[in-house]
Amino acid sequence: MNELVERLTAFNAGLLPEKVQLKYEAMAENAFRFFRGTCHLFYEDLAAAEPLPLSPLAWICGDLHIENFGSYRGDNQLVYFDLNDFDEAVLAPASYETVRMVCSIFIAFDHLDIEPEKAYKMAELYMKTYSAILSTGKAISIEPRTAKGIVCEFLKKAARSTEKDILKKRTVSKKKQIMLSLEDERHFKLDNKLKQELKAHINEWVRTSNDGPYHYEVVSAVFRLAGTGSVGVKRYLLLLKSTNTKNKYLLLDMKQARASSVAPYLPVQQLRWNNEAERVIGVQRRMQHVPAALLSTTVFRGDSFIIQELQPVKDTLKFKLLRDDYRDMYQVIDDMAALTASAQLRSGGIQGSGIIDDLMAFGIDQGWQAAVINYAKDYADKVKTYYRQFKRGYSEGQYNTDTSLNKKHQILQYEN
Repeated sequence: MNELVERLTAFNAGLLPEKVQLKYEAMAENAFRFFRGTCHLFYEDLAAAEPLPLSPLAWICGDLHIENFGSYRGDNQLVYFDLNDFDEAVLAPASYETVRMVCSIFIAFDHLDIEPEKAYKMAELYMKTYSAILSTGKAISIEPRTAKGIVCEFLKKAARSTEKDILKKRTVSKKKQIMLSLEDERHFKLDNKLKQELKAHINEWVRTSNDGPYHYEVVSAVFRLAGTGSVGVKRYLLLLKSTNTKNKYLLLDMKQARASSVAPYLPVQQLRWNNEAERVIGVQRRMQHVPAALLSTTVFRGDSFIIQELQPVKDTLKFKLLRDDYRDMYQVIDDMAALTASAQLRSGGIQGSGIIDDLMAFGIDQGWQAAVINYAKDYADKVKTYYRQFKRGYSEGQYNTDTSLNKKHQILQYEN
């Protein structure tokens, strides 16, 4: 067994074996999806490399890349474009967030056959805008009234989405009842005992949690697949029906929270959270301009879970759509840089993170950006090497978990 096989199989050993096989299938699609599924490799290698220039500590999402920005409805009912994945969130040097994001630019552009010169210019743009926003000390937010270009259109389209739209995609009608569809390739049937326990648990959560929706009960539940890096964790989708409003439904995503894959490679003492789910939403609430609706946690069968509404407006901006429009691409990267800096400013001075003055000074300093870009560019080449090794090993069966899979759930179609 070679070193890469050992590193990947060791990291994924604690996940559900049959779902890990689907994760490996997804990672084999291209180098960008491989990068998304191997956050742990990135930080393990970063810790062993020559240190980046010093930067203030900041709260980071930990797995920032160009498809971890998207739309969502906040608990104030407005739609925002912001960072949207905090599974790996930790307290870390601020530059850790930017170096992973810039690396994703190089990998994604290469995958989309965009010229290396454009990738480098976009990396420079990202660092320039990130530094400029930090230097102002003032966080910004992006919603339909303030968005520009394709992000504006993206948010306006998201705002027009309705509950009926998402129910139509996810459910079927059986015997005059609405149920979650098992024809959806992202949905798997649950064992009956687990389903009944899960329904009882969420019904109790609705009754007792301050974060839960009032007057709802669970009518259907399935196992859910989504993303790349999180494939293999326990994840459920629940359909809730209002008990006092006719034909009113709600979809809840319930995802197991694991320890951050960034944390083992940090020389920074972390907070003692009650559990991993509390860590995820705790950092999310301090970094996002407005927290997502129905964001909460629960503990089920000894594991902590993140609960949030599966919204019709929640979506990820697919970067491949920008391949042929340089102006839109420029605006999106500029927005992503501004949001990265804003999230760090918004959470500045909280429980160990650098104060606003430190972050502003870091943004003004022009002596560190080139080192981040150069490391990210070199590491993107390393990811491509890893990917070729992985693809070869995968085709040879070195990652076979030897589990029978439900063939209707074939690869790559379940993406979000």
